[in-house]
Amino acid sequence: MAVLRSIGRRLWQRLLASLPALFGVAVFTFLLMRVLPGDPAVFFASGPNAGQEEIEQIRREMGLDKPIPVQLVNYLADLAQGNLGRSMSTGQPVAADLERRLPASLELTLCALILALSLALPLGILAALRPNSLIDHGVRLLCTLGVCMPTFVSGLLLIFAFYYLLGWAPDPTGRLDVFVSTPPEVTGFLLVDAALVGDWEAWIAAASQLWLPAATMALFVLAPLARMTRASMLAVLTSDFIRTGEALGLSRRRVVLVYALRNALLPVITIMGIVFSTMLGANVLVEKVFSWPGVASYALDALLASDYAPVQGFVLLMAMIFVMVNLVIDVLYGLADPRVTVG
Repeated sequence: MAVLRSIGRRLWQRLLASLPALFGVAVFTFLLMRVLPGDPAVFFASGPNAGQEEIEQIRREMGLDKPIPVQLVNYLADLAQGNLGRSMSTGQPVAADLERRLPASLELTLCALILALSLALPLGILAALRPNSLIDHGVRLLCTLGVCMPTFVSGLLLIFAFYYLLGWAPDPTGRLDVFVSTPPEVTGFLLVDAALVGDWEAWIAAASQLWLPAATMALFVLAPLARMTRASMLAVLTSDFIRTGEALGLSRRRVVLVYALRNALLPVITIMGIVFSTMLGANVLVEKVFSWPGVASYALDALLASDYAPVQGFVLLMAMIFVMVNLVIDVLYGLADPRVTVG
C-alpha cells in the first residue's frame, strides 16, 4: 500500500507539472487559429454571397467581434469550467463530439500498435540474432518500405488488393457493416462492447472492418519499433551478463527471451510511447481513406471549415493524451526494470 501511495503521489506531481504545458498548448492553438486565412463567419453564412448583416450576426454568435485578448480570456475561462465550445459544423458541444468519436480512434490506434508490436519485436530480435544476414537485410527493407510509403498510399493499395481483388475485406465504410446491429455502448470500443454482451456476429463484423485500417497504420509504425528492437538487442547481446549466462549453460532461448529482451525493452518502451502519441494524432489520412469516424477526421473537417472550437479541442485533447501516455510509460519502465522508479 505504501508503494502504491508513493506512485500515486508522484503521478499527481507529474500531472500538476504538466499543467503549464497544457496551458501553453491551449494559448498557442487559440492564437494560431486566429492567424490562419479564412473567415469562419463567411463559411457558415451560406457561402461568400451571404449578406454582410448575416455574416456579422454569425461573427457575434461565435464571439469573433471582440478583440483577440478578450476572446482569449473568455476561451480560457470556458476551459476552466470544462467547456470546449460548440462546433458550428455539427451544432453540438465539442466535448460531446470528441467523447463520441475518441473511442473509434483509440480502438484503431491500439489495435494497430498491438499488431505492429507483434511483428516488430520478433523481426527485431531475429535481425539482431543474425546481423548482416539475409534476414537482417529483409527486415531493413521492410522497415524502409513502411517509412517511405505514405499511409494513404498503402491504405489504397491494401483496399485494392484485399477488398477489390481478393474480396477478403469488407467495403471500407466505417466501423461496422450497415446490416449489422450496433451492440449496446458500454466502453465505446465495438470489439469490447460486442464481447461483453456476447454479440459475436457484431464482434466479427467489427473486427472485419478494423483489421485493414489497423494493418495500414501498423505498416507505418513498424519501422521505428523494429529498428529500435534490433539496435537495443544488439547492444544487450554483447553485454557481460549475457556471456556469463551462456557460459553457465543456460539455453539460448532463455538467455535471449528472458534476460536479453527484458533489458532491451526500455528503449522500445520509449519509442512505443512516442509512436502511439504520433499515431493518434496523425491517423487522419487512414480515417479518411477508410471512412473511420475518429477524432482526427473530425478535426480535419473542422479545420477545412475554419471551425475554431473543434480544432482547439482536438489539439488540447492530444496534448492531454500525450501527458497520460508519458505517465503510463513511466509505470511500464518500473515493470520492465525494477531499478527504475516513477520519480
